[in-house]
Amino acid sequence: MPIGCPAPARPRSLRRPGALLSVILLGLASPLAHAATGPLVLTSSLVGFAAVALFVLAYGLVMAEEKIHMRKSKPVLVAAGLIWAMIGWVYVQAGMPNEAEHAFRETLLEFAELMLFLLVAMTYINAMEERRVFDALRSWMTRKGFSYRQLFWLTGGLAFVISPVADNLTTAMLMCAVVIKVAEGDKRFINLACINIVVAANAGGAFSPFGDITTLMVWQAGMLEFYEFFALLVPSLVNFLVPAVAMSLFLGNRTPDGVDEEVDLKRGARRIIALFLLTVATAVASHTLLHLPPVLGMMTGLGYLQFFGYYLRRTLPRSLERKRERYTLAGDERRLAQLGSVVPFDVFNRVARAEWDTLLFFYGVVMCVGGLGFLGYLSLVSELLYNGWNATWANIALGLVSAVVDNIPVMFAVLTMQPEMSHGHWLLITLTAGVGGSLLSIGSAAGVALMGQARGYYTFAGHLRWAPVIALGYVASIITHLWLNAASFH
Repeated sequence: MPIGCPAPARPRSLRRPGALLSVILLGLASPLAHAATGPLVLTSSLVGFAAVALFVLAYGLVMAEEKIHMRKSKPVLVAAGLIWAMIGWVYVQAGMPNEAEHAFRETLLEFAELMLFLLVAMTYINAMEERRVFDALRSWMTRKGFSYRQLFWLTGGLAFVISPVADNLTTAMLMCAVVIKVAEGDKRFINLACINIVVAANAGGAFSPFGDITTLMVWQAGMLEFYEFFALLVPSLVNFLVPAVAMSLFLGNRTPDGVDEEVDLKRGARRIIALFLLTVATAVASHTLLHLPPVLGMMTGLGYLQFFGYYLRRTLPRSLERKRERYTLAGDERRLAQLGSVVPFDVFNRVARAEWDTLLFFYGVVMCVGGLGFLGYLSLVSELLYNGWNATWANIALGLVSAVVDNIPVMFAVLTMQPEMSHGHWLLITLTAGVGGSLLSIGSAAGVALMGQARGYYTFAGHLRWAPVIALGYVASIITHLWLNAASFH
């Protein structure tokens, strides 16, 4: 209504319940709220401020998960629903319902591709766990009688090597289990070893599309090719080694009491490992050769596992009979007793054991950030960071932010903004978002998980004391990347 014009009489329609709320939302939404086409700019509106407040409140509850013992998926799921409900209401009142629906469906499709990819990876990891692959590795390490210093370097090194394939969260929990079992009761060593494992797992996950959700997001978005991630191998190694060397100087060289534990792999364990590697190769080929989403290859790989599970079930009676005869002749009572507890392999039990809280948290974060982007906030942030600052400093700053706010929303926000950056800068944000979370125990999924697994030994304060040397590794890894991969910045 033009300024100075008399206000019209109040229409009868406003007497309907909810009509006054509609007008308030539209009036405060944006000057463009009555535009016929195009997304509305709602960054200075009541709806926009409410959406930001909801996201901040939800993420505050996520960060307090350790204290309040509420799963992190709950607040972000509710926040995502409320944010998109407000967006939908405004767009319906503006006569543009299709725009909001289209934006929601696009965001949901991005999540669905990543969720199915992660679900298959988690299913394989759970299958290997059920076949006792990780128990066998842990048993081997505990029976070798390594000293504390050797155990520190071995668990850190294995975390760095395994996480590019098995993801940083699973790897960190496996190595933490080894440390707790071998050094039970030694609070100082367990804290140092857990810090080293978190740093190593996050660093190892930064140079592989399969090592972290953020690297997977970058790969699936097509910002980097599969092989280009390996340019971050040396910077990631530097990020792990600098704090590890500093912390190892404070370790004694005594040897913990040996643990005598023998673990036998279950039938099909090695073949499941081979099938997982074949699944990874199929996903890479789908993306690289066929230019189709990698999730196609992963879902095909789930079919591999299902067929193999069918084979294991059908051949189980014959296999048990052969083993019973062999163990009876050998007089192996231990293995003979174990045959009575053998159950058929069921792939759907492995699917059910996926980390659903993580997947639902991922949904909530992606939808929240997608909603804020649709409201116009990510454009503002992009303008501030990537046009107001140099892209290098912007990416370094976002890596520091990921130490407080999980790296998933940080990376999804950058991908949604899609700033004009060179390959070198995309590698830089992949590195900083991946390893920046190591600065604090709450900055990565690996750190949060280990605070629960090693409760009382590995703590926020214990990690914080070593933040300066971890920050030194963060800076050293960035300098290494800028030096080694200088050509990719042009």
